[in-house]
Amino acid sequence: MFVNLVDEFLTYLKVSNHYSKHTLESYGLDLRQFLQFLEEERVTGPEAVDHLLLRKYLAILKQTQLAKTSIARKMACLRSFFKFLCKQGYLQDNPAQEVASPRREKRLPEFMYPDEVSALLTMPDQSEKLGIRDQAILEILYSSGLRLQEVVNLKIEDLDLSRGYLRVFGKGAKERLAPLGGVANRTLQRYLKEVRPCLVAKLPPLAETQNNVFLNYRGTRLSGRSIQRMVLKYLKKLVLLKRKITPHTFRHTFATHLLENGADLRVVQELLGHVDLSTTQIYTHVTKERIRSVYLKSHPRA
Repeated sequence: MFVNLVDEFLTYLKVSNHYSKHTLESYGLDLRQFLQFLEEERVTGPEAVDHLLLRKYLAILKQTQLAKTSIARKMACLRSFFKFLCKQGYLQDNPAQEVASPRREKRLPEFMYPDEVSALLTMPDQSEKLGIRDQAILEILYSSGLRLQEVVNLKIEDLDLSRGYLRVFGKGAKERLAPLGGVANRTLQRYLKEVRPCLVAKLPPLAETQNNVFLNYRGTRLSGRSIQRMVLKYLKKLVLLKRKITPHTFRHTFATHLLENGADLRVVQELLGHVDLSTTQIYTHVTKERIRSVYLKSHPRA
């Protein structure tokens, strides 16, 4: 019975909440692991699950030395699952509500300094078509603070270049408008005019035309993995940092630089598409660290 309920839950998340494929795979993996535990405990139905059983499961997870963030994610998944069962009438009470997740370790997000960003943005070869494409992607990542998948999913109809905006569909298909800076706008227009038509022309005659903004050398949608490899390629050429830099680092950098230059936290929250302000507040810690660093380097009595 549990297997059918899990399938029903995942279908609900996909259809109603528009969860990404990656998130659905993670939830499915977490729930299959939980079902294995229930099988070992000889639990056959949801009504037999109580908060004591869930605390036992939580204790087992802690014994495996999983990271606190992983355990917290698994417990959040179970809370959502049992909430769904209550909503559908399979249960009256959510047993997971009485189980507290371990506190997540607060890690400051990795970001780049302005000179590092400037150096990286000069790496793509503008004499090559794919170099122009790569330049446009890097500029958008830094200019608009988009998530990797949001860049991948950008469609031609989502562009409002005359007003300098991108229509973005974030987590849960939540729509927002992201500003596009002047440099990023000009770079994107050059890509759309000089490069994208050449990439589309490489499609076979009967192939369906791709409506995505960014295409690969075959004329089909550019994947997130390809963008990750592209960023890594330029980092290696530049020998930029020993720290781990990913496409998501541009998003952290976008938020950090805005706050360091006086942007309001609520505005940054809207630009990032965060539902909860507490998600955005981690960047205030970054700026405080930056302020302290400057103080220690600059003040003669520091």
